[in-house]
Amino acid sequence: MIQTIRSYLFIVQMYVMMLVIGLAFFPYALFKKEGARLCCKTFSRYVFWTMGWMVGIRHEVRGEVPEGEVLIAAKHQSFLDIMMIFTALPKAKFIMKRDILWTPIIGFYAKRLECVPVIRGKRGAAIGKMVADVQAGRVDPGQLVIYSQGTRVAPGAKVPYKVGAGVLYEQLNQPCVPVATNVGVFWPRKGMLRKPGLAVVEFLPAIAPGMERNAFLAQLEKVVEERSDALMSEGGFDGVHN
Repeated sequence: MIQTIRSYLFIVQMYVMMLVIGLAFFPYALFKKEGARLCCKTFSRYVFWTMGWMVGIRHEVRGEVPEGEVLIAAKHQSFLDIMMIFTALPKAKFIMKRDILWTPIIGFYAKRLECVPVIRGKRGAAIGKMVADVQAGRVDPGQLVIYSQGTRVAPGAKVPYKVGAGVLYEQLNQPCVPVATNVGVFWPRKGMLRKPGLAVVEFLPAIAPGMERNAFLAQLEKVVEERSDALMSEGGFDGVHN
């Protein structure tokens, strides 16, 4: 009961501070992309601080964090892994659902960070445009993050890996860094309850460019799922999907 109350208080204050911090940085972010990035990292670090003492979630980033132009293919379990990946990377930008652009605060900052919006059923066209914009120098280079399963996946659930990561891997001809996580054990994709423990995002060894698409996707799924399962087990997950 006490943890439930703490969870509700944590969530309420988090969204209040999203508005406060977002508005405070708005003038800087409007004219400078660095302002938008600083705002999002400031908010994320605030959340990391409050989740520690309010609901008992600690966080840790493992592995070698890439700094150059790479594709990041990550497992996605909740809003927490977004913040942890974004804060760890120097210049992250995400492939995301187009609907998010119309979300207050988040939509504005997503545009300023040059995140790539996609429409369901038209992902290929959006990815093609993004690749062309990068190659033509119309957008800043950085670390492009794609969630390989296309959605948040609860611990224990099995969701197939989509072709988008394979298409990007082929077209960008860049190394791909897989990312595993266990954050959904403590911060679930649905519901209000937050559980204490150590939330981990782990950057795994890069997959070099040049593999055939299906072989790449098979290797990506294998390494991410195996390592995520190990991290979830480390976090106390019993393997049963709730």
